[in-house]
Amino acid sequence: MSTGQTPSAPFTELVNLASRLLGAGIVGTNEDTFADAENLLVAKPAEFRPHTFGHKGQIMDGWESRRRRGASAEQPHPTDQDHDWAIVRLGVAGVIRGVIVDTAHFTGNYPETASVEAAALSGHPSPDEVRAAEWVEIVPRSALQGSTAHEFAVDNGTRFTHVRLNIFPDGGVARLRVHGEVLPDPRELDGLTFDLAAQEYGGVAEAASDRYFSSPHNLNAPGRASVMGEGWETRRRRDKANDWVQIALAGGGEVLAAEVDTTHFVANAPGWADLVGYDASAGGDPSTDADGWFPILPRTRLQPDTRHRFRLTVGRPVTHVRINVFPDGGLARLRLTGKLTEAGRAALALRWFDALPAADAETALTEAGLTAAEATALTAARPLADAAATTAAVAALQPTDGPDGEHTTRRRAATWRLLGI
Repeated sequence: MSTGQTPSAPFTELVNLASRLLGAGIVGTNEDTFADAENLLVAKPAEFRPHTFGHKGQIMDGWESRRRRGASAEQPHPTDQDHDWAIVRLGVAGVIRGVIVDTAHFTGNYPETASVEAAALSGHPSPDEVRAAEWVEIVPRSALQGSTAHEFAVDNGTRFTHVRLNIFPDGGVARLRVHGEVLPDPRELDGLTFDLAAQEYGGVAEAASDRYFSSPHNLNAPGRASVMGEGWETRRRRDKANDWVQIALAGGGEVLAAEVDTTHFVANAPGWADLVGYDASAGGDPSTDADGWFPILPRTRLQPDTRHRFRLTVGRPVTHVRINVFPDGGLARLRLTGKLTEAGRAALALRWFDALPAADAETALTEAGLTAAEATALTAARPLADAAATTAAVAALQPTDGPDGEHTTRRRAATWRLLGI
């Protein structure tokens, strides 16, 4: 990072939900006179150019508010009168596992303390609706230092859509990163074919043999790489082994096609690549079970600066894919087009349902056809670990028209549609 520090917390290996590339944006801020709050979401590390002045003073690569006068910074709870704030719409909804508040290059003008709150909203709320949401503190008010990337682990299993950064009393923050597990709404993916490896749907590059020049997380990032540095590149091998990246897919699925993109890698593309898959839906650990992997694409010659497209016939479900490159080199992107299996869709639906705020879970159930009382009872039965647990929870609902009546059939059908049981 620009501060000379390398993020060390395990959560930094998860997707940055606040990435502008994923669609994150600033919903609102109460104050950004010196530097725009949008700078918080810039992908690249913050830069500093000394003696670069505008008509408001030194131009800073971050969010910076004016100096407060006459306000106290000792209030136990945030109020609009004692602090500044910025609200971020996450690019994708998910479970937040950690936050980085980076004060890079802010040395005499950083906030004394900061806190982070989160909210869950459905649809496309207006700025006023977002500000009026029910906010949950996920990072308590904590002391900050200048030019430091502060890592805060988050212990909250709720699926959130927005975060609010509060700084006390004023000052500047360079970047805000919100790392977590992407949890898409399974109803939006029903019947669709999409990139099972993509970050925006929950794909994660969870292991790699080498990340010397650039991150393996670039492989499944949104969009096309505009330069070589936006891909994944390894050092030059001097042995007979090969490099690889392992990606956990958005869910168990049927992989139908692959795109192996070497765009911008002209003199350092791999010579060959192959793809292997693993199905962890019935158990097993792809990191330790070497015998569980099976071929998806045989070793195939690659060309430099080329998007290679392959139709695949796998014939079995896949939850993880590993791309092997021979012997080394770089790739811009890996795309794995496919669709969720019934089991994969059900597993995703259960994780999504368990992570919803209670009110949202009840709303989803009533919209699917359950009564309010049934929705409340089923929501209270969470977490629903698997299909069997969900079936048992549904069976435990008290029928209103006899054990085998129309209402019982209807509510079971509604739960099937929503959770894929």
